[in-house]
Amino acid sequence: KQWYQRRVAITAGEKLSEGWTAFKMKVGISQEDDMRRAKLIRSLIGPDNKLMMDANQIWDVKEAITRMKQLKKYDPYWIEEPTSPDDVDGHAQISMALREHGIGVATGEMCQNRVMFKQFLKLHAMQFCQIDSCRTGGVSEVIAIMVLARKFGVPVVPHAGGVGLCELVRHYSMIDYVLVSGKIDDRMCEYAEHLHEHFTDQAEIKNARYVLPYRPGFSCEMTEYAVDTFKFPDGTYWNN
Repeated sequence: KQWYQRRVAITAGEKLSEGWTAFKMKVGISQEDDMRRAKLIRSLIGPDNKLMMDANQIWDVKEAITRMKQLKKYDPYWIEEPTSPDDVDGHAQISMALREHGIGVATGEMCQNRVMFKQFLKLHAMQFCQIDSCRTGGVSEVIAIMVLARKFGVPVVPHAGGVGLCELVRHYSMIDYVLVSGKIDDRMCEYAEHLHEHFTDQAEIKNARYVLPYRPGFSCEMTEYAVDTFKFPDGTYWNN
């Protein structure tokens, strides 16, 4: 626990100095551990920065509501994937129960198409629309989802962090701003510091903001080294 506290304190201090104003933590396994970590992180980032929580689908509906009411004292901005990603009605129940506490529900990274998003939006089951660049069927499908989100007044907050997702989502955030919503209110674009080295047009951050790519295309081209090394089954990584 002491090592964890030191590591979190160092990381939080570094990110605050770089200009970051929104932070996310995992929750779900242990109530005691969730409360301890939420208290620590909130104390480090202060009352004015956003703290999001991500349960990665671990709870049922009733438990999600109960656990988030316990965590509300640390002012969570949203709870991400509080229950099964296919349970639209369950997300609607959670959203309704947490609304009075000022906690939104973020989901969508597991949704494959506009039809699923339409149901979530129509039932007010999401307050933050998390499109995933690789889960949905391409740019046209994502733009359709953005238009739906605009109709229902729900901000688009792209999901990222996996292999190449940060490279892709920066395009979607700009498309949303320039062509669809025209807003940056309540909008963020997730970022994680790993695996960028495998791409020829790496995601770049300046002052805690994505820098727009200058190269044409979708920034998804992998380096020759990454392909030769990790291509399955004959890449050098697998052969060794």
